[in-house]
Amino acid sequence: MKTLYDSVSENCSKIVTHTYSTSFSLATKMLDSSIRNHIYNIYGFVRFADEIVDTFHDYPKKELLDRFEEDLFYSINNKISLNPILNSFQKTVNIFEIDHKLIKAFLKSMRWDLKKNIYKTDKEYKEYIYGSADVVGLMCLKVFVKGKKEDYENLKSSAMALGSAFQKVNFLRDLKNDFQNLERVYFPNVDFSQFDEKTKSTIIKEIETDFAHALSGIFKLPSEARFGVYTAYKYYTKLLAKLKSTPSIKIQKNRIRVPNYQKMTVFARSYLKYRLNLL
Repeated sequence: MKTLYDSVSENCSKIVTHTYSTSFSLATKMLDSSIRNHIYNIYGFVRFADEIVDTFHDYPKKELLDRFEEDLFYSINNKISLNPILNSFQKTVNIFEIDHKLIKAFLKSMRWDLKKNIYKTDKEYKEYIYGSADVVGLMCLKVFVKGKKEDYENLKSSAMALGSAFQKVNFLRDLKNDFQNLERVYFPNVDFSQFDEKTKSTIIKEIETDFAHALSGIFKLPSEARFGVYTAYKYYTKLLAKLKSTPSIKIQKNRIRVPNYQKMTVFARSYLKYRLNLL
């Protein structure tokens, strides 16, 4: 029986989530126990792929990503991997029949990060975000609706909008690190050295549109997922509000954060709405 190994694998994905992202980890804890581990499994997979292209600079990143992808599809096809992160992810993929096209689109965006630094057109920008963020939202949605095709199709566009909003907030927050350490600028036609209030305002309006589209879908999620996703939404809108009030010159120089006490306030308010059946 492989049950014990699967349990160990899922614990590894949970540890990865808790270690790399306190905010995402907090939101995931608010999900029902029937789906929580599967979201850890998805996060563990996307985090490791992202680590390969973003931080393993002293190692052959392309070879590592090639091997990671090869091992991934072996694990999905054979329902096992000696890499516990891949083993837990393949379990979620197979249980909820996550479309392999979503996984391939994600890996395509990760490969762009190996060599592509500037996104000059809206088409490139949107394709990268689709692969790096929208499809992750769709993977999670498959879990939230427990594989029900009609519910998935009805909520698909709002899940993609939420993934886009999260990613764009991350881009804005990490503008300094992406440019100075990774030599990347994801926003099309944006010159880091000329990043000003007008440019920032345009980006924020785009993100606010995504969030508005996403919110209607959040309220239609199954109860097992609604509170956790709403908590993540409220955290990111809080971060966006902070970015909005921060001068563009400061965003160029610092990574903007939401303090832990404010994160807990977001959680408390979300929980109150949940308990009062306002979600």
